[in-house]
Amino acid sequence: MSRKEIIEKYISAYNHFDVEGMLLCLHKEVEFRNISNGEVNLFLQGIVALREQAERAAKLFKEREQVMLHYQEQQNTAEVTIAYRAVLATNFSEELKAGDTLELKGKTIFGFQQEKIISIEDHS
Repeated sequence: MSRKEIIEKYISAYNHFDVEGMLLCLHKEVEFRNISNGEVNLFLQGIVALREQAERAAKLFKEREQVMLHYQEQQNTAEVTIAYRAVLATNFSEELKAGDTLELKGKTIFGFQQEKIISIEDHS
């Protein structure tokens, strides 16, 4: 399976709230970073931590979808420009309420080891 196919499988599982499907694409020592405005605001290490976060996050949304807009492969990484749309299942704040729709664009850098995703960096 190519790196692009692995990423497509991971994104499809994410879009369908299929945590187990997401985990099948990941190396057991996976690292996840969410970077917003140049600052790391979430860091997770290991597949157990990622599973716990994915299960918590799934409960926050009624629906969600990531769409790959652009794909570029490097030596051990692939950079993907993503359009993200989600409908909130719960109130996030005074401004963001259940039923509201979020629409964002960002990029994700996937690192690979042994045909599995070893790192995920979400940039927004």
